[in-house]
Amino acid sequence: MTRESASPLWPSSAPPDAPAGLTWPLTHVAELPRVRGQLRRHLVAALDGAEDDAAAELVDRVVLAFDEMASNALRHGGAGVAARVAPHGESWLVEVVDSAAVRPPSPAIGRDPSQGGLGLYLIAEMSTAHGWVTRGDTKSVWALLPR
Repeated sequence: MTRESASPLWPSSAPPDAPAGLTWPLTHVAELPRVRGQLRRHLVAALDGAEDDAAAELVDRVVLAFDEMASNALRHGGAGVAARVAPHGESWLVEVVDSAAVRPPSPAIGRDPSQGGLGLYLIAEMSTAHGWVTRGDTKSVWALLPR
């Protein structure tokens, strides 16, 4: 798939400006359980330890989006994967960068749901904005998840 044939579900647009937040260089999917735990603890602390249902749901949504985007980059995006989660107004910015600049996010089309590939649809549904952009030899895939 070329840049021009990217899915309209994931428009080509740059992520909004946000502070650095938490960042992780990633090399293998086996790292994701550890990173998910770090992210979960950070989000709970950022919510002042709130443990109500709404806070738990927010944390779960951000961690799920992070995990889907990071695992996609590690499986399909080549080397040089880096992920970050940063506050952005009333949202959390989840951004993952990889070295597959010519391969835009591609939601599964016409595939049996039991075969997977629905993570990008789920992230698009949960987010208030999402997109992807190339910068030189890298691709950035991002989503804003409401706080």
